[in-house]
Amino acid sequence: MVRKVLADVRAKGAGQKYLIQHSAGSGKSNSIAWLAHQLIAARKADKEVFDSVIVVTDRRILDKQIRETIKGFAQVSSIIGAVTEGGGASKTQQLAKFLKDGKKLIISTVQTFPFVLDAIGGEHRGGNFAIIIDEAHSSQGGRTAAAISAALGEAAEEEEETTEDKINRIIEQRKMLPNASYFAFTATPKNKTLEMFGIAYPEGGEVKHRPFHGYTMKQAIQEGFILDVLKHYTPVESYYRLAKTIPGDPEFDVKKARKKLRLYVESHSKAIRDKAEIMVDHFLEQVIGQNKIGGQARAMVVTGSIQRAIQYFFAFRDYLAEIKSPCRAIVAFSGEPEFKGEKVSEAKLNGFPSSEIADRIQEDPYRFLICADKFQTGYDEPLLHTMYVDKVLTSIKAVQTLSRLNRAHPKKHDVFVLDFQNDIETIEKAFADYYRTTILSRETDPNKLHTLKSELDAYQVYSPEQVAALVELYLGGAEREKLDPILDACVAVYVSDLDEDGQVDFKGKAKAFVRTYDFLATILPYGVQDWEKLSIFLNFLIPKLPAPIDVDLSKGILEAIDMDSYRAEKKATMAIALPDADAEIEPVPTSGGGHKPEPEMDKLSNIIKAVSAREN
Repeated sequence: MVRKVLADVRAKGAGQKYLIQHSAGSGKSNSIAWLAHQLIAARKADKEVFDSVIVVTDRRILDKQIRETIKGFAQVSSIIGAVTEGGGASKTQQLAKFLKDGKKLIISTVQTFPFVLDAIGGEHRGGNFAIIIDEAHSSQGGRTAAAISAALGEAAEEEEETTEDKINRIIEQRKMLPNASYFAFTATPKNKTLEMFGIAYPEGGEVKHRPFHGYTMKQAIQEGFILDVLKHYTPVESYYRLAKTIPGDPEFDVKKARKKLRLYVESHSKAIRDKAEIMVDHFLEQVIGQNKIGGQARAMVVTGSIQRAIQYFFAFRDYLAEIKSPCRAIVAFSGEPEFKGEKVSEAKLNGFPSSEIADRIQEDPYRFLICADKFQTGYDEPLLHTMYVDKVLTSIKAVQTLSRLNRAHPKKHDVFVLDFQNDIETIEKAFADYYRTTILSRETDPNKLHTLKSELDAYQVYSPEQVAALVELYLGGAEREKLDPILDACVAVYVSDLDEDGQVDFKGKAKAFVRTYDFLATILPYGVQDWEKLSIFLNFLIPKLPAPIDVDLSKGILEAIDMDSYRAEKKATMAIALPDADAEIEPVPTSGGGHKPEPEMDKLSNIIKAVSAREN
C-alpha cells in the first residue's frame, strides 16, 4: 500500500486525494505510521513534495507508534510536534510554532484538526502539506451542528457521530484545500468519504467512486492477520408472557407500545438475571473450560444503555458470588448517572479509576467487560474472545462492534458471539458492505438541490428578500439580535400557515437541502450563490422551527401490565457466510420531508397477545 501511494505522490505531486480502505485489526496503525515516515522524505524532481506531514487521530497509541517508526532519526524531537488540548489560542500558537519551526511531522487530534486547516489554508497556504486521517473508529458520540450554528452558539441536534463523520463535517465547513494531499484511512467507508476522497470512474452510465487502495476484511482473514468474527455466531431468542393488571381494556399506539414493552421486558430484573446466568455459564464452560487463548480469554458484554450495563454489573457480581467463581466483571460507561436513587460512577462500582479499565481487564480476576457505548470502537484487546450482545446493532455500528473480537493472538484460534438482540440477516447485511471493496454506486446529484429549493420556496415560509437581508447582515458581522426578527417572522408563518404535515415536510426538506449543499459545496468545482445564501439562511432558521406536538398515545401502558414469565433460548451456532463480491452503497440522500404518520391504535389485550406470541 505505502509503495503504491508513494509512487503516485512522486508522479503527481501535492494536491491529491487518497482513500485507503484498511480492515480493522490488521495493522492499520502501522500502515499509517510507516506512510507518515515515508511521506516526510517524498521527493518530486529533487524537491521535497511536502513541507510537513500532519496526522489526525484520536488514538494515543498511534502517536506512540509514529514516534517508534521514525526513531532512527537523530533528533526526533526536532522533527515531531504534537498539538495538545487546551484553549483555542494555545492550539493556534502551537501549530504556528510547529509550522514556523519546520516540524516535519505534526500530530493532531480530531478536536484540533479545524485549527490545522485554518493554519495551512491561511498564513501557510504557500506550502504543501500531507494530511493523514485515521478515521476508522468512532468517538463515544457527540453534538453536531452546521458551521454557522456552532459559531453562534445555536443548540445542535443530538446524534451519534463517528470520527469519520467529524472529519467530513470539518472539511465541509472549511472546504478541500488545494495545497494539501489527503490520505484517509477507514475500515468502513461511508458514502461521503468515498465521494470526497475516492477515485471517480465511469461505469454503466454512472460515475462511481472507489478507494485508491484496499486491504479488505476478506484478505486480512485469509492471510491470518485477523479472525473471522462471524464464524461462530449464535442468536438468542427471548420468550415471554405479559399479563394485563387492570380491569379495563384501553387502546394504545401499537408501534410505541411495542417498543416500550420490549424495552420493559429486556430490562426487567428477571430477564437481566436470566441473561447474565446464560453469559456466565457459557463463558465458564465453553470459554474458560475449553482453555481458550491458553486460559487467558476475556469477554465483552455490549449493552444498550447505561442503566442496563449497571444492572448487568450487579447481576454478574451476585451470580459469580453464588457459584463461588473467582471471576469478576468491570463496568464501563460515561458520566455519573443515578441508579436506584444513588449517583454512581465507573470508579465507584469498579473500585479503581476509569483510566485503569483497559489494563485491569488484562489481569485476573477480571474476565468480563460490561460496556455502555464505550470500548465498542477503537479498542484493541487480543485477549477478547467472546462477545455477548444485548443491544440493537445495524450497519457500520455492527461491524465496528463485533470487530473488537478480531485481533489476533498466538493462542487465539476462534472467537464467539452470543447475540440477544439481532438476527442473522441484519448482521450479514451489515458486514456484506465491508467484506470486500466498498464502492459508491453513483455521485450525489446536484440537480436535486434545484428541486428541493423550488419545493421549499413554494411553502412561502420565507421570501427572497428575507433570505438576502439575513445573509447580508450575517456576512457583515451583525449581532444575533439583528438576525432574530427576520427569523421570528418566518417562524410565525411556519406555525400559522402550515398544518402538521406541512411543517414536517418543510423542516425535513430544509434539513435535506442543508445536508446536501454542505457536502456538495466541498467537492463541486463551481459555486451557486442562491444555494449558498439559502444554506446560510436555513442553518439559522431550522433550529428555531418548533417540532409538531407529539402526544404519546402509549403513555401508561407499563402501569397496566406485568411480566408472567421470561426465558431466553440459545439457537444453533452457525457461520455467517458473506457474499464474495465488491459491495455498492448509495450516495448521500437528497430527499427529505414527508408527513406525520397516523398512529395505529389497538386494545391493550391485543397488543399483549401480539408481543407475547413467541411464547411457547
